[in-house]
Amino acid sequence: MSNRHFVKGGFLTFLLLSASGLVAQEGGRIHGNFSTDAQYYNVDSAIGAVVPAQRLAANAWANLIYTNGPFEAGGRFESYTPPLAGYPAGTPYSGSGIGYRYAKYRQDDLEVTVGNFFEQFGQGMIFRSYEERYLGVDNAMDGIRLKYMPVRGLHLKGFIGQQRLSFANQAVKGPGIVRGIDAEVSLRELLDTNWTSANNLIIGGGFVSKYQEDRDPSLVLPQNVAAWALRANFTTPRWNVYAEYARKVNDPNSRNGFIYKEGQGLLVNATYSVRGFGLSMGAHSFDNMLFQSDRAAPTPFDLNINFLPPLAKQHTYNLPATLYPYATQPNGEVSAQGELFYKWKKGTKLGGKYGTKVAVNYSVAHALDTTRLGAVDDTTSRLGYRTAFLSPGHRRYFQDLNVEVRKRVSSTWEFALTYLNVWYDIDIIQGKPGEAPVHADILILEGLHNFTERNSVRFEVQHLSTREDHGNWATALAEFTFSPHWFVAAMDQFNYVGSEKLEAKGYEALHYPVGSVGYIRGGNRFQVNYGRQRAGIFCVGGVCRQVPAANGLTLSITSTF
Repeated sequence: MSNRHFVKGGFLTFLLLSASGLVAQEGGRIHGNFSTDAQYYNVDSAIGAVVPAQRLAANAWANLIYTNGPFEAGGRFESYTPPLAGYPAGTPYSGSGIGYRYAKYRQDDLEVTVGNFFEQFGQGMIFRSYEERYLGVDNAMDGIRLKYMPVRGLHLKGFIGQQRLSFANQAVKGPGIVRGIDAEVSLRELLDTNWTSANNLIIGGGFVSKYQEDRDPSLVLPQNVAAWALRANFTTPRWNVYAEYARKVNDPNSRNGFIYKEGQGLLVNATYSVRGFGLSMGAHSFDNMLFQSDRAAPTPFDLNINFLPPLAKQHTYNLPATLYPYATQPNGEVSAQGELFYKWKKGTKLGGKYGTKVAVNYSVAHALDTTRLGAVDDTTSRLGYRTAFLSPGHRRYFQDLNVEVRKRVSSTWEFALTYLNVWYDIDIIQGKPGEAPVHADILILEGLHNFTERNSVRFEVQHLSTREDHGNWATALAEFTFSPHWFVAAMDQFNYVGSEKLEAKGYEALHYPVGSVGYIRGGNRFQVNYGRQRAGIFCVGGVCRQVPAANGLTLSITSTF
């Protein structure tokens, strides 16, 4: 056994022994959870299904957390034997071992964490350490973090460590070192006056830097790269206004062509809400803001120090969510979004007996207005381009206009009708050079019928029409719930192309049926799926990964205690 395995195994053993002793002596608590996804793959040449050498693949995670007063410690065991096809989003995972472990205590407004931790400054524009487990995105820090509140309303954070890169029988760290400090003051907490009891102003700022040794034989690369951000959040009972500006010094890397241009980002959001009415507006501009702790990171998903939130509605319906979702383009974009929500009251002409809800959302993203600099001299060529920061360029990346009307028509029936008009630059967003932008119209009808308080059925009928990409799609879904334990679902996605031009390219009509059965009891949940999975995109929170076509049986189990 290697020294590293011994240290990590010893840490978990020490945690378990200490926890068992403290539970008996001081009344500490142990809680945690377990989850696994296992899939058996079948051959299916019609859809080009991926069939790994090992026909059975499984991902599994088990968390164990111990708490006792101001002390907390935990660890996570992970297993990828082998991982599911297409998982994770970045560098491959393999084997089994400890992927996350930490100890934390609080003493007189000081919190100390050693080991792994997740953290975020503001909206994440200069730093966000987080996990999206089902995407395989995990850039957990491994190091030391301090949080301190010297006076009420003033919150300070500081950390230093390395990021998780991948997993090979243990967590594998990237080569860079990341350091950061952040301060935030809440006037309502600090002043505690009558004015601030209804309104509040929160002001914050952060500074993050990464260190990576320069070993490039031809370029002089900065070994320390810094980024800073300032933010303000004003809230009233009806309004919430947030703004954040970030700047990053020159950061030559493999994603921007090793140019020495500085990066910057601006994000502004505002929401207004009263009973029955809501309005939100947002805009942002990002320029050269990809920030990774390894300048030669294997993929765009690996070792990201920051997170740039997309300004697009995160759809939950199958067709818009998995065919043409949008992800922020960190090297440069200008985006805007607006959403209006209104509910007609019960008893009015449009509200009827139960009221009527309508939501309208529009979002658009463009390339930055840039001017490419010529190779007049080495300095000019290494700056890459000049930017009109807040000005959108001619190239449109994405546009989504969607309208949803939701209405209860009786005590047992409720319906929702949604229309989407989508413009999608598949060349840029999905990396398909030369492919024409997709213009799609999507119509969705959702219904819910409650047979009794415990038994219900929910159904969806979706249709997407386009002459680009793979052509037209239709989806039908039905979910039956028999509370409190059982649910059954069936779905079929039908790609019937509908274009002679696409059919001439060899595209054929295909069905992707899948059936599901689930059982829930207490803290345990079991689900079995069987059918086809089409190749596409799976997204969570604006972060996406490619999913390969597959055919087979899937078992999912989750348990909490």
